[in-house]
Amino acid sequence: MIADICTYKMMMRMMLMMMMMMMMMMMMMMMMMMMMMIMVMMMMMMVIMVMMMMMMVMMMMIIMMMVMMVMIVMMMMIIMMIMMMMMMMMMMMMMMIIIMMIGMFGMDCC
Repeated sequence: MIADICTYKMMMRMMLMMMMMMMMMMMMMMMMMMMMMIMVMMMMMMVIMVMMMMMMVMMMMIIMMMVMMVMIVMMMMIIMMIMMMMMMMMMMMMMMIIIMMIGMFGMDCC
């Protein structure tokens, strides 16, 4: 019976480790995706800038300025939302890990 309990504990620990690894991987992936999105946005900004340079007609310039402002605001909002979601997810993951850890150490080590 004691052996069974030990094996069970070992399995639990392994699962905890696996979960931690998965979380790390997910965080990494999220960071990468964030970076990619930011890069794409920067590229778009550059393109818009170039277009503005090209369009020297004043009316066009004004319209482009307006559009660009809106786009910048939208991008900022999107980035902020993504950041918030990431933070929330990380918080929840950490809480889960901590709870599991406490559960682990609650069981007497064999």
